[in-house]
Amino acid sequence: MTDAGTNWAGNISYAAERLVAPRTLEELAEIVVSEPKVRVLGSRHSFNRIADTPGVLVSLAALDETPQLDTDRATVRVPGGLRYGDLAPWLHERGWALRNLASLPHISVAGAVATGTHGSGERIGSLATQVAALELLTADGEVVRMARGDEDFDGAVVSLGALGIVTALELDVVPTYDIAQTVYEGVRWDAALAAFDELQRSGDSVSLFTTWRSADDIDQVWVKTRGAAPDLRAIGGAPADGPRHPLPGIDPAPCTVQGGVPGPWYDRLPHFRLAFTPSAGEELQSEYLVPRADAPAAIAALRALAPRIAPLLQVCEVRTIAADRLWLSPAYEADSLALHFTWLLDEAGVTALLPELEAALPRTARPHWGKVFTMPSAEIAARYPRWVDFSGLRDRLDPQRRFGNAFLDDLGLG
Repeated sequence: MTDAGTNWAGNISYAAERLVAPRTLEELAEIVVSEPKVRVLGSRHSFNRIADTPGVLVSLAALDETPQLDTDRATVRVPGGLRYGDLAPWLHERGWALRNLASLPHISVAGAVATGTHGSGERIGSLATQVAALELLTADGEVVRMARGDEDFDGAVVSLGALGIVTALELDVVPTYDIAQTVYEGVRWDAALAAFDELQRSGDSVSLFTTWRSADDIDQVWVKTRGAAPDLRAIGGAPADGPRHPLPGIDPAPCTVQGGVPGPWYDRLPHFRLAFTPSAGEELQSEYLVPRADAPAAIAALRALAPRIAPLLQVCEVRTIAADRLWLSPAYEADSLALHFTWLLDEAGVTALLPELEAALPRTARPHWGKVFTMPSAEIAARYPRWVDFSGLRDRLDPQRRFGNAFLDDLGLG
């Protein structure tokens, strides 16, 4: 028996009876058909039990595959267990790139896609929207390929690991490009909200960071752009006088290059460098996506709750994401505003606060699947128009619930 260990933050100890790392698809298929309960463990960056199982946890890290670039179709086929931080320089060396990356390059491709993980950019969708096709090892040990345009594709991409094991994905790629990152200080919420659309259009990716120690001030605005750095003086913004970490007072060495210096896309779009552990220490994370139309109400709710949020918070990040058509994507059919919270590792305090926070947000808010939330399953299901369709797809692909676990049961997907 191999101890499955903990997640990245250390707040979850996996209950699996063992962790295995098959080296071939044949070995993986044999595990799937012979075990009653199987789940895949990616980069361990989920903060809840979405990856847990009472049965066997599978790591895809040992599968012997390399990326395969198809320049005619502008796609790259990658193994599901590959990290974005390893894929990105490989693509760049060959003259290609991804349209966007998340704030961490440390996460696995399949795990990020399955949970609807995203970067920032009002014209750019989540990482899952880059998927052109996927290969899914189903409960009967067979591999099924689904491509964009296929009947079940939109339901299978953000899958929560409930449909099978994604062994490979084909991602859209674009010609490589440079991008520059500038951090601004001095912006206040009233000014930012009055010019919110213009602020979001000022870069390819825009992030607003606040500790909520003040309900009026934004601590930092990070703008990543292919063009010239924007002038934010009209809303009170001035470029920082040196590198910054999103968390006040933390050494910025783990962060990607700032100061408006252009560089490769993969070394600017993430907030953190692959060579560093991107954390100030133990933490919890929550995130909620609301439609852009509800952004003013959502920010107003957080400003009102600032005195309750701040004592439990390390930092809050506010970003935008373009709408998509993926059934269980938190950005389904809605250009969205993402409200991300990096909490102190105070499970009791955070758990007590979250129902109050969730009740204060617009009733359109959808939680990130890999973070901590307390929203009742019936409320979550009601916020996804294709929830019943996804449940039916799961009935067809995993009728015996081989890939099920308590997390999915709690969502009503048992």
